[in-house]
Order: sequence, then structure tokens, then C-alpha cells
Amino acid sequence: QVHLVESGGGSAQAGGSLRLSCAVSGVTYSDYCMSWFRQAPGKAREGVANIDVRGITGYADSVKGRFTISQDNARTTLSLQMNSLKPEDTSVYYCATRTTCSGPYQHWGQGTQVTVSS
Repeated sequence: QVHLVESGGGSAQAGGSLRLSCAVSGVTYSDYCMSWFRQAPGKAREGVANIDVRGITGYADSVKGRFTISQDNARTTLSLQMNSLKPEDTSVYYCATRTTCSGPYQHWGQGTQVTVSS
């Protein structure tokens, strides 16, 4: 059974940094993609960043140049380094996995709150 557990959320001032981690366990398929999403109150969930088995990454325009997604060699820890934080980055952040980079997301973490104050 796949388990995703996020950690590292919290509060920061605008311009500050936070690092999120997602512990991934139970994945049995090999070429899975991992992603970070976020959802603010009253807003739709949006994709933030993704990474595939080769380490190729993609970012939402709103976070390009500020956020960095990474994974460890065993692909059991997914990270999101968030720099130059803005109040509009305030959201609940979720990690998610899917079997292929073109398919639906099958597994989600419980989310971690990030709050950025001005």
C-alpha cells in the first residue's frame, strides 16, 4: 500500500524560505512521477512542480525560479525547496504520485500547511 507523508510546513515571512519533504513508501511500479500540488481556501488545487524517474522537472509559472523539486536516489523522499516566498504561496501543499507522467494521480499525502505573512 502506498503511503505519502508530508512534513516541513509552517510559517514564514515574505522573502523567506521553507523546505517541504514527502516520505514515499509502498510504491511497486518503477517509472512513477511525483508532484507537489497546493490548494488555498476557496481556490482550485493547482500543480506546483513535478519530477520523473530521470529527474526531469517541471514548474508552474508562478513558482519558476523560486521553488525547486528534488528526489533522493531511492525515490523515497520528495522535497520542495521554497525560496523568496510570497503571501500568495499560502496554501496546503500535497505530494502525489502516478504510475506514468501522463496518467491520473493515484496516491496523495494528507497535506501540510504553509503560511506566508507580509
